[in-house]
Amino acid sequence: MMQRGEDGDASKAGQAIRVAGSMNDFTRQEWENLAGTARESAAGIAYNPFLSYDFLKSLEDSGCATARTGWQASHLRLEDAEGTLLGAVPAYLKSHSQGEYVFDHGWADAFERAGGDYYPKLQASIPFTPATGPRLLVRGDLDATATKSTLAAGLKAVAVRLGVSSAHVTFVGDQDLCALNEAGYLHRTDQQFHFVNDNYLNYEDFLATLASRKRKALRKERREAVASGITIDWLTGSDLTEAVWDDFFAFYMDTGGRKWGRPYLNRRFFSLVGERMGKDILLVMAQRAGRYVAGAINFIGGDTLYGRNWGCIEDHPFLHFEICYHQAIDFAIEKGLRVVEAGAQGEHKLARGYRPVTTHSAHFIAHPGLRNAVADYLRRERQEVAQTSELFQHHMPFRKENQQVERE
Repeated sequence: MMQRGEDGDASKAGQAIRVAGSMNDFTRQEWENLAGTARESAAGIAYNPFLSYDFLKSLEDSGCATARTGWQASHLRLEDAEGTLLGAVPAYLKSHSQGEYVFDHGWADAFERAGGDYYPKLQASIPFTPATGPRLLVRGDLDATATKSTLAAGLKAVAVRLGVSSAHVTFVGDQDLCALNEAGYLHRTDQQFHFVNDNYLNYEDFLATLASRKRKALRKERREAVASGITIDWLTGSDLTEAVWDDFFAFYMDTGGRKWGRPYLNRRFFSLVGERMGKDILLVMAQRAGRYVAGAINFIGGDTLYGRNWGCIEDHPFLHFEICYHQAIDFAIEKGLRVVEAGAQGEHKLARGYRPVTTHSAHFIAHPGLRNAVADYLRRERQEVAQTSELFQHHMPFRKENQQVERE
């Protein structure tokens, strides 16, 4: 535990930061008092399912995010003098850079070739989840700006105290980014593609905003995706039986094994999240000849549908696009969700009506030489991301009167 008064920014008015070794060091109630972590939103911040107590605890309880897998829970607790939780940061001591989707392998290689030890590092993120959301979590009745500043400074202090090379805060929202920038973290940007629901009544209403040629192409694509007698089911809540999870996990392992070598999530994780937060999950499953042959898992937030993992055991033209992108749009429109975040990367999403969006991360590098080198690299990288984003704006499928500027 950090001693009270040891770090000036982290100990104002008797406050202190303690490193918690698991989600078991928080009660459900105190965690859900943090803005954005519970269905009943605190401070007007939309619910983010990946920040929920159940999601993070399921990652730990299933063994997916543990010291054995290189994700040793090191969550920060900001407490007052009586030990009452004021804020928190979901964080992990990492022995590698896998499962993060913000790539720093080159930094690690350069530092280690120069004789340094890049690992372990401190990672403030949601494991295996490239979705933007709060990382500096504040109790809903507190001054968010001041508390986030304390958490940003405290994370740096913990990294120094632990003697690690760096602290990384990935896929951060605007308020967090402001606090982290002011605390001296290095700013990094990247690109994703999100669908924005402009109060569409249905999918055809959305298609009407596209250029004629693009509308025809998407209608044809959707027809051909199900041409082999495929039907699509939306499964949520009590629909998520163990048999359904068996089918989905087979898809996930087959596709993930071919794409990544070793998928990050195990079978127990899906059972746990299905049991604990089934109402927050949408499985889009494709059925042919009486059995499921492909599927995608999505998580339902307060105003956003988050697409995560997909897999299949049969290959059908365009089925991936149908299950992962078109069906997600259908669901978001029907349920009145504002955004679909369909995961990392994927320029092919542009043609399906997803817009380029800049994502943000922040990085504290302890070693001055490495910090200067990374800062120089990030200046150039931010320029490249901005130029690429501008280029993407000219390749969106919308009619000219429906073009919109990038959501940052």
